[in-house]
Amino acid sequence: MVWKAASDLPPAAPGPDPGPAGAEERYVPPGVSGAAKILVVGPLGVGKTTLIGAVSEIRPLSTEAVMTQAGARADRPARGGKTTTTVALDFGRITLGGELVLYLFGTPGQQRFLPAWRDLSRGALGALALVDTRDLGAAFDALGNLEELGLAFAVAVNDFPDRPRYTEDELRDALDLLPETPLVECDARDPRSATLALIALTRHLLDLAEAPAPTAGTPAARGERRSAPPVHPGASGS
Repeated sequence: MVWKAASDLPPAAPGPDPGPAGAEERYVPPGVSGAAKILVVGPLGVGKTTLIGAVSEIRPLSTEAVMTQAGARADRPARGGKTTTTVALDFGRITLGGELVLYLFGTPGQQRFLPAWRDLSRGALGALALVDTRDLGAAFDALGNLEELGLAFAVAVNDFPDRPRYTEDELRDALDLLPETPLVECDARDPRSATLALIALTRHLLDLAEAPAPTAGTPAARGERRSAPPVHPGASGS
């Protein structure tokens, strides 16, 4: 793609070696001076559980359950023959640069779990929103939920092998993102790629913390997008 990918960012500092499985991995590394709660969001099957499992320095917690016929009547169909879904949360932890710990909370992908989103968002500083370009329309609910909750976010396009390729401008237009909202690509299966996406989000949150407060009523005061998602030729679904 011609727009900035997560791989264009400087290399991530290597995380601590958790050592043998056991007591040591339960504790944050020495020298950590800060912590942040981060949501990992997106539609069903976009790679949230995979990303958290790829980067977590502790054994990740997952609440996967087999999808039922009753759920299939209420939810968007999953791609790739997916048969399980997160029903409560995913949880992992990653240390950036030996100083900042991110506690990662993955949300369920279905809109009917929005009450769980509200609970998980308490105390969160921001969110990484995963997107699948094979169905951009499926991302609208997740992005809308983040704006409703008032959470700043970055968007990461998961690099599925058969996904359509769009330019940055096409994706920003389809998702209705503000220019300052980070948009990167990542491979949720690859620890380095997924970590770089989280670094892009962290930098965005730091920039927002240092920036003057936006004027009430401006797009930046309302969220990371300009308005409601427009209809776009590259976005199937809603």
